Amino acid sequence: MMVSTSEFRKGLRILLEDEPFVIVDFQHVKPGKGGAFVRTRIKSLISGNVLDRTFRSGDKVDLPELEESQMQFLYSEEDKFYFMDTNTYDQIFIDEKNLGDAKNYIKEGLTIEVLFYKGNPIGVEIQNFVDLKIVKTEPGVRGDTATNVTKPALLESGYTIQVPLFVEEGEVVKIDTRTGQYIERVSK
Repeated sequence: MMVSTSEFRKGLRILLEDEPFVIVDFQHVKPGKGGAFVRTRIKSLISGNVLDRTFRSGDKVDLPELEESQMQFLYSEEDKFYFMDTNTYDQIFIDEKNLGDAKNYIKEGLTIEVLFYKGNPIGVEIQNFVDLKIVKTEPGVRGDTATNVTKPALLESGYTIQVPLFVEEGEVVKIDTRTGQYIERVSK
């Protein structure tokens, strides 16, 4: 299947030189002289390299044949993250570099979409929001009521984020995985 440059959007996956890429940013440019073109910034789904590529307006590119499978995160060891297919119980691992920022928000038992290209796992698609428990943070000091004051908090995934002073150790918080920011406390 092919897609035209007029259909480019952030997050679209395209195939260039037999390698899947995702469009990180794009800009349609129509200069005074000459034909219009599309300036793009694309990221390889396999190596993680980011490239700047220019396409003429109207060019067509292929879409990669990616397979998605629901898998459960089991554990991580060194730089490998292990997942299990919830239907067949087959286990696979994905290198940490292929997970990108998603590695900061996955915890044991979480079910996520794993992307496969030509039968090989290349990355994951994580939800926009995840609920994670705070395992370590300093207590808020009584009287610190200034607005927008934050403190660091270590999440159960091993990632540290900034949270408001009133959030305490042991609480579950909602995190936006696209920005890495605290959204709200989750009442359990």
